[in-house]
Amino acid sequence: MIRVLVVDDHPLVRQGLRSLVDQAEGVVVVEEAADGERGVAAAALHRPDVVLMDLSMPGIGGVEATRRIVAADPSVHVVVLTSVPDASSVREALAAGAVGYLLKDAEPATVVAGVRAAEAGGAPLDPRAARALLPDRTAPHTPASADVSDALDVPDPAPLVSGREAEVLRLLARGRANKQIGTELGISERTVKAHVGSVFRRIGVADRTSAALWARDNGY
Repeated sequence: MIRVLVVDDHPLVRQGLRSLVDQAEGVVVVEEAADGERGVAAAALHRPDVVLMDLSMPGIGGVEATRRIVAADPSVHVVVLTSVPDASSVREALAAGAVGYLLKDAEPATVVAGVRAAEAGGAPLDPRAARALLPDRTAPHTPASADVSDALDVPDPAPLVSGREAEVLRLLARGRANKQIGTELGISERTVKAHVGSVFRRIGVADRTSAALWARDNGY
């Protein structure tokens, strides 16, 4: 059963998300929170698998709440669910530790699929949010030799995969399942899932095969 925490300051939105999630097989809302501070407290108390996080809320906003939740428990998968698809919001949310970014006008099935994907170690990203991260076509032309990461003004992904994530990536590249990785590294399968999702997000892939190929090409 995938346990979900809903954090949103609008009662109708929370009610709608609870109804949507609870109707899905194998998924349940364990708690709702009306602002970021309560969301952080609820995450610590209920330890959900996935948090559906609004961004604009009174007091502690969604970005800071995400940062605190992930810092306290890296195994929690935060998926932003907001109406704002601008590049700065997407960047800030992902930098804070969110594994996904969905928009509130998405189809209900897309939201549920995003919850399932996040819990499985994926990175659900609305195409409009992804498009917001692309270079501005009206900006001065970027030389063809420039790396895409330069155009996006983010660091090369290789240095970002270090420590425990690098160990997880190496074992993943050798075809190990999450349970096997956990056994070899002495950590829980839930923690392995969290590291796998973080690796996917950092190196820009969406599945284990792509991650394994990336690891091979980058010396892991």
